[in-house]
Amino acid sequence: MNTTTHLRKNHKRITLQKLSIVSIIIGFLCAFMAVCLKHLTEHYEAILFHKAATNWIFFIIFPVFGLSVIYFLRYYLFKKKENKGIKEIFESTESPTKKLPVYKIPSHFFNGLLTVVFGGSTGIEVSTVVASAAIGSVAQQKENVFKRHKTELICAGIAAGITALFNSPIAGILFAYEVISRKTSKTFAITSGLAVAVAYAFILILDEKPLFEVGVTTWHLHAFPYFLLLGVLAGANSVYLTKCVVYIKGRFTKIDNHATKIIIGSVIISASLLLFPQLYGEGYHAVKTLFVSSGSVVLTTSFVLTMIGILFLKPIITSITLASGGDGGVFAPSMFIGAFLGLLVATVLNTFFDANVIPLNFMIIGMAAMLSASIHAPFTALFLICGLINDYTLFFPILIVCLVSKTTAQLIYPYTVYTYQPKPAN
Repeated sequence: MNTTTHLRKNHKRITLQKLSIVSIIIGFLCAFMAVCLKHLTEHYEAILFHKAATNWIFFIIFPVFGLSVIYFLRYYLFKKKENKGIKEIFESTESPTKKLPVYKIPSHFFNGLLTVVFGGSTGIEVSTVVASAAIGSVAQQKENVFKRHKTELICAGIAAGITALFNSPIAGILFAYEVISRKTSKTFAITSGLAVAVAYAFILILDEKPLFEVGVTTWHLHAFPYFLLLGVLAGANSVYLTKCVVYIKGRFTKIDNHATKIIIGSVIISASLLLFPQLYGEGYHAVKTLFVSSGSVVLTTSFVLTMIGILFLKPIITSITLASGGDGGVFAPSMFIGAFLGLLVATVLNTFFDANVIPLNFMIIGMAAMLSASIHAPFTALFLICGLINDYTLFFPILIVCLVSKTTAQLIYPYTVYTYQPKPAN
């Protein structure tokens, strides 16, 4: 009996050691991949957007070129299989037999990069998440003792990828828990903790800067009711985004010809970009511009029409980008919409109600609120946005507003783009 117990303990110790080692390797590989994808995207998106901004013809050429290249890569290189985003991860973690194959790493890396740099109105976050999950899944397939820890190793990869992308280790672990695993265990804590520690150490060594360098100074208690209003509006807008993605993807699924999908998608994306260049790519360039000018914005007819047009069109062209073959998800679109919504709300309040609120604060809180409502993960959104700006001054109002926006979204529509399941055809 003692011998059996000793052997069992020894087996657990060896398994834990192997899991620890592979988690460290996963953490480094996912962080390296995420940082490379982030910097490549930022670099080439800035170049191509500048070209398009100075010569409008590129707003027409880039989307059709990008979607066409993605299609040919998928058809000739990546086994003719479309990328399903985070749903691929759910299929893998919920089934003992389904795996994320190794080709998913380059597939999501290059398709995500090409989608954004050529104007597709989404972000690289979901591409990073799925590629990171695939790294964890491939590692799980290499040792028999890892087979019952597939979800933990996939979550370790995801947590490391999110950490590297957003400079927030807490957001990485929370996203893996709130969205993917939804349960914790000792193994989950060890694998994700080690992977995140390595990823965070890696970006510290690289001296990675926050995506948005803003100066948040304070927030005022009298603005709190207005923050709650913003949370409710963000929740409603997130449902509009979710329903757009669900509906438009459903319509495009009925189109059998890929060339037709690409042409229809490109025409709509190009027309939208010609109207509102801010919609190009992930849109962070537009958000950064708004952060700088938010304090001096004046409510004019042109401003209101621009904001409403962007808030109306962004979910549509995000959905069309994804439905016509682009790679990405709702992370960047949610934060983009939240920033514009927050600025619009703050400007209206200051103009018509003499609210004396700080527009910059509303933009930041709006980003968190929209993300929380879109993915039903308030704590992930809280730490992710605080990590993005490297400032926790707004921690408490962001926490409350994220909970309000998520609750509002769930009351209106209980699904996210990740959890919605289409009804089977009769």
